[in-house]
Amino acid sequence: MKSHILSELQEAHRTLDAFMSDDSQIAAIEQAAQLMGQALQTGHKIISCGNGGSMSDAMHFAEELTGRFRDNRRPLPAVAVSDPAYLTCTANDYGYEDVFARFVEGMGQPGDVLLAISTSGNSPNVLRAVEAAHRRGMKVVGLTGKGGGAMADRCDVEIRAPHSRYSDRAQEIHIKVIHILILLIEKMAAE
Repeated sequence: MKSHILSELQEAHRTLDAFMSDDSQIAAIEQAAQLMGQALQTGHKIISCGNGGSMSDAMHFAEELTGRFRDNRRPLPAVAVSDPAYLTCTANDYGYEDVFARFVEGMGQPGDVLLAISTSGNSPNVLRAVEAAHRRGMKVVGLTGKGGGAMADRCDVEIRAPHSRYSDRAQEIHIKVIHILILLIEKMAAE
C-alpha cells in the first residue's frame, strides 16, 4: 500500500513541476487574475461553472470570493452555477447541455467574467456557457487539461493543466490555480 501512496504523490509532484516550469501557464494565471480583478474593480461579477469535481471547484472559487479566503475584506461578487433546483429544472426543460448557458444568458452582463472549468476542455454544457458568455459581452477564463479540447481557442485566457491519464491530476492543478487567483484578486481588491 505504501508504494501506491508514494507513487501517487510522486506523479502529482511531477505534474505540478511540469505545470510550474511552463512560463506560458504562469503568465496565463497572471493575465486571468488581472482580467478578473479589473472586472470586480469596475463593478462586475464572476460566474463560474463546471461538472462534478469541477463544479465543486467552481463553488469553492465563488464562496471564497463572496466570503473570505485568507484575510478580512469586503465580499466580492461571484456566483457558481450550482443550485440543484435550477440545474434540474433547466436540464428537464432544455437539456443538460444548456444548464450553464441559460444561467449565463440570464445573469451575465457585459464586463462580467466567466470561469469555465473542464478537465477535458470538451464538456458540451461548459462550451455552450463559453459561447453564451461571449454573446453577452463577457470575458472567459478557462481551466482545462489534456490538450485543452474545444475550449482552448474559445477562451480569452486558457490555463491548462499538463496532460495526464486521469482527470484528478488536472483537478489538483486547477484547485492550486483557483487559490492563487483568489489570492491575487484579493490583493487587487485591497489596492
